[in-house]
Amino acid sequence: MKVAFQHRMLAFLAGLFFGVGLLLSGMTNPMNIRHFLDVTGHWDPALAVVMVSAITVAAPAFAWMKKRQRTFLGDEADLSNRKAVEPILILGAALFGVGWGLSGLCPGPGLMVTLHGPLGSWLFILAMSVGLWLGPMLRNLIQRRPGTE
Repeated sequence: MKVAFQHRMLAFLAGLFFGVGLLLSGMTNPMNIRHFLDVTGHWDPALAVVMVSAITVAAPAFAWMKKRQRTFLGDEADLSNRKAVEPILILGAALFGVGWGLSGLCPGPGLMVTLHGPLGSWLFILAMSVGLWLGPMLRNLIQRRPGTE
């Protein structure tokens, strides 16, 4: 029981830290994302700075995890070393990118914006939910086709 509480508390604190970072960096504002993606117009590099900052923080943690093979709380960790680029990965990345570009939101900021944002943010959540529901079915369909094994 104590371990489950520790896991929940650590997950809550990580989510809170992530959410505060999104707010402080302005990444919950879809216009900031659109300005980053507008490389031929009013390009704004703020998202690149946020990404580099996140990588700088996460890289040592991942290196530590690979060496230790355990989480911070001692659970076994499985960090996959798969390097194959499969069609399903390309399709998923393309769909994510199109949705990100059209809405200016990715899942984290999308969830945050629904708390105080316009009705359109709920459409984003609906579309994301449908995608999460359809994803496993599409993956199974693609993997069952002859010649894709």
